[in-house]
Amino acid sequence: MRTRMQPENPSEIPSNDDRMDVLGVPELPSSRQRWTVRRKAAVIEAVRGGWMPIEEACRVYNISVDEFLAWERDIDRNGVPGLRTTRYQIYRDTDAQRG
Repeated sequence: MRTRMQPENPSEIPSNDDRMDVLGVPELPSSRQRWTVRRKAAVIEAVRGGWMPIEEACRVYNISVDEFLAWERDIDRNGVPGLRTTRYQIYRDTDAQRG
């Protein structure tokens, strides 16, 4: 029987961006790193999981509450790929067609 810590396929081993510490707290990105979809998702997960208040996340990462809420909206509507800035136009157009 395999556990979560022993993936069957070595390519399933999570990258640093995917790892959580022993207590389940997501590994948060440095405030100096460029934003990737996984880093944005980690911050959203930390706030939603109660590990970090939204105000602290916005202060630490120098983002506005509106920007954070837009990330949440995007991840809720389109999953992690919805956080990609290069795909934003496609998702925005799709939302307009739905409405």
